[in-house]
Amino acid sequence: MRIESLRLQLLCWLLLPLAGLVAVNVWTSWRSARATADLVTDRTLEASTRAIAENARYDRGVVDAIIPPVALEMFDTGHRDRVYYRVDGPKGRLLTGYPDLPLPPHPQREGIPLTFAGTYRDQPVRLAALTYPVVGAHDGERVTVVVGVTLVGHRAMVRELWVGGFGQQMVLLAAAGLLVLVGLRQGLAPLMRLREAVMEKGRDDLAPLPDQSVQSELRPLVSALNTYMGRVEGQMAAQRRFVANAAHQLRTPLALLGTQVVYARRTPDAAERDEALAAVEQSTHRLARLAGQLLTLSRAEPGGRRPRDEAIDLSASARQVLEGLADLAVERGIDLGLEADAPVLTRGDGAMMREAIVNLVDNALRYTPAGGSVTVTVRDEDGTPLLTVEDTGPGIPPEEREKVLERFYRTPGTPGEGSGIGLSIVREVVDGAGGTLTLGPGAEGGGLRVEMRLPAADAAGRPEENARGA
Repeated sequence: MRIESLRLQLLCWLLLPLAGLVAVNVWTSWRSARATADLVTDRTLEASTRAIAENARYDRGVVDAIIPPVALEMFDTGHRDRVYYRVDGPKGRLLTGYPDLPLPPHPQREGIPLTFAGTYRDQPVRLAALTYPVVGAHDGERVTVVVGVTLVGHRAMVRELWVGGFGQQMVLLAAAGLLVLVGLRQGLAPLMRLREAVMEKGRDDLAPLPDQSVQSELRPLVSALNTYMGRVEGQMAAQRRFVANAAHQLRTPLALLGTQVVYARRTPDAAERDEALAAVEQSTHRLARLAGQLLTLSRAEPGGRRPRDEAIDLSASARQVLEGLADLAVERGIDLGLEADAPVLTRGDGAMMREAIVNLVDNALRYTPAGGSVTVTVRDEDGTPLLTVEDTGPGIPPEEREKVLERFYRTPGTPGEGSGIGLSIVREVVDGAGGTLTLGPGAEGGGLRVEMRLPAADAAGRPEENARGA
């Protein structure tokens, strides 16, 4: 389950490890309580066996065992434990006590008590055994004393010791949780103030947030917000420029179209009317092309549409574009050619890449005079896909080559029709694909050579289907 609250997440990250440590501590406390109860019970058993053994007497050749009351009373802890004892004389003869009380599992050293666990009358008991010389005996005669006690008091002692430690641990955990909550509230206060500072900004206020008054851990967040707002401001400015330029570009053909329609309606001459209607048709085509280019440019811009990431065969894309523009080339009397290796793979948005190639070839055809040539070359240059479009047109002066990549810019005195956004579309597409776009003179010093260098498909990882087919 995903936790939405940052405060609750931090609280869990702090308290869960602490709870784990408390659990380990509770377990060790239980073991310590049991060890303490074992020690107390064993010491009591050892004292009882010693008290009984020291009261054994040798009188007139007979060993007599007397059980002192204190040896049994020391087990009276209020838990009604049963105490069992057994005293064996020389040669293992029972002197007094319970004859079936278990003996120690292995011999013990004389004078040193031995404690062990056992079962007596279907109850777990703790026992101690002591071999001790008889007072007054001259033949080294000894007695073996075994004392056992049930574990009711032992368990009660373990429980009392453990519950006391467990309660302390729970109190500490609750206090830690309360202190952590207070600390989180105070620690997150700067973040809430940062939120309020962002919310207080006006709709168009994208000024950077100050980062001097926040903690060092929040400064990267403030810096990221400032960077993001800078990008948003840049995109908003670009959109405003785009809308203004688009409105300017559309105003002129629309006004011309309106004038031609009015003229066609007013002229009584049928030939002039047909000529005006032909002009209207031509203006409509230009306006439709301009609208299509504007739409393509808006899609090519960052954030305009979600770009696809697919493998693109530049050779196949160029061949498809040239087939579509072949009629225009024939109409203008231009030699349109393709030199391509097959296949040359790159990565990007296939539809937008074809739009870029269309704009490059269309521009070359529009500015190349009749009898000229436009050559499209696609090849793999040392692992880098390369597409070039070279024409024999008037070319672009070196000082103008960077400017023509801007939107709606046309070199002064350039003949022919155009909106000035074709190369802008190409640049946006190439930048989006991670490539580079360069403009230069043709092979013989004239015309224009546009070169697109794009990332190889393998360099960024081919799609699964291409990887299987390779």
